[in-house]
This record gives sequence, C-alpha cells and structure tokens, in this order.
Amino acid sequence: MRHPLHPALVHFPIACWTLATAADLAGPFLGEAAWRPAGLLMLAGLAFALPAMLAGFFEWLKLAEGTPALAVAHRHMLLVLAAFACYAASLLLRAEGARLHAPGTLAIALSVAGFGCLAAAGWLGGRLVYEYGVGRRAPAADAPRDHRSGRRRS
Repeated sequence: MRHPLHPALVHFPIACWTLATAADLAGPFLGEAAWRPAGLLMLAGLAFALPAMLAGFFEWLKLAEGTPALAVAHRHMLLVLAAFACYAASLLLRAEGARLHAPGTLAIALSVAGFGCLAAAGWLGGRLVYEYGVGRRAPAADAPRDHRSGRRRS
C-alpha cells in the first residue's frame, strides 16, 4: 500500500476515548446520561483501536534499527498500549455481565490516566511524522507547488 493506513484509523479510537473521558468527568453532574455513553464509547474505542494498533505495528516494522525515530516509536507504542489497558480496565470495572453501571472513582481515574497516555502517545506520533518523516515520502520533482509557500505538494 502506498499510503500508510495507521494515520487514517487512529482518529476513531482517539475520538471515542476522548469523549468517554469527558463523559466520565461530566458523570457526577449529569448521572446516567453521561456514564452510560462513556462506557459505550470506551467499548467502541477499544474495538477501533485494534486495527489502528495493528496498522501501526506494520508501520513500525519498516523503521530502521538504531534510529531516533525507532526509539520514539517504542515510547509511542508503549503509551498506546497503556491507554488501551487503562480504558479496558475502566470498562471492566463498570461492567456487570453485559450491563454497564455507574463508574466508581477507580474507573474514572483509569479513564483520565488513559487519556493522559493517549495525549502523550499522540504527541509522539506527531513527532514521528513531522520531525522524523515517518510515513511520508518526498514530493516528486514535478509535483505542483503551493502558491503561498512555494513548497512542492505531494
């Protein structure tokens, strides 16, 4: 595939988990109207994260050994795995069979910790792309130029 799949897939778990954490934080004020969607968003985020993580793993395999980008990619992966674990644990703490119930303090704390890991992982993912050029290719010599910056568009 010419275009990396990972960047196209990560938006879904990021959106689900961010909204889940926001709903968890609103839960004490809004009650079930917030905590029930939070649990469903966590579940959706976990489901969407699996293909995103798999695609990221295949991108990681392309990185050269001993490069600074590989070290950043390792930290990025560890933080994503930590976020996944936090959200999975938070969901398990609020689930009773197939039913969701109001989250306790630990479930909400895990949601917030998961968001912190997710934000840090996203920042490192940005570094991989914009600082190290991971997943990017150089624009062709005959690529059209942006009329404002003069840079070639790929």
